Amino acid sequence: MSSTAGGPARPASPLSPTERSRPRRERERAQRDREALYDVLGASVICHLAVVVDGVPLALPTVFGVDPDGPDRDGTLYVHGSVASRSLVQGPVRDVSVTVTVLDGMVLARSGFNHSMNYRSAVVIGRPRVVLDEAERAHALDLLVDHVVPGRAAALRRPTRKELAATTVLALPLHESSVKRRSGDPEDEDADVAAGVWAGVVPLRTMAGEIVTGADADGIDVPAHVRARAQQLRD
Repeated sequence: MSSTAGGPARPASPLSPTERSRPRRERERAQRDREALYDVLGASVICHLAVVVDGVPLALPTVFGVDPDGPDRDGTLYVHGSVASRSLVQGPVRDVSVTVTVLDGMVLARSGFNHSMNYRSAVVIGRPRVVLDEAERAHALDLLVDHVVPGRAAALRRPTRKELAATTVLALPLHESSVKRRSGDPEDEDADVAAGVWAGVVPLRTMAGEIVTGADADGIDVPAHVRARAQQLRD
């Protein structure tokens, strides 16, 4: 269940609830369950915020946070940045999109035409709002930190007034979201299969290396939440 600002809880909408959020190509890859959306958002640490700035379309990588039970319809996706950021200043006056892509494998077919990727991707479209409520801003900023390393926000000092004044937080409803997924083997023509050329998949995933302690933190133990996150990205 999710709730809308100022209204009662309502059942979550299916994915792709509007014409503009409905995939048109390779529709068989489109997902309908919102759990697929949470899977993609949870598997990535960055998104791309696409917004028109001074008449030019820009897609900017940024960290994000997600609250499936947030105040916006079907939940809330948060992004943040400098108050001087043109993308965040101009974003709330028009619709934007946020894209997340997780690559699961390189699909190597027997022809260049049929090469592909195994992937999970999500697109969220909507009109963002600037988060002004202090409690929601604090919650959103904690979500942004914890999305990268769960448990990290509780280990940090709280933001100062100066830092908060320099930060813009945008909230985007998760209502207009779509998810597509490809998995499995290459899809080749029968004649290409019969030719006896190798085909297959090279799996891909994000993997953590060894943790590097900062030079000015030498001698301080790596926190358990950091070690747990690194291990999660190795398993």
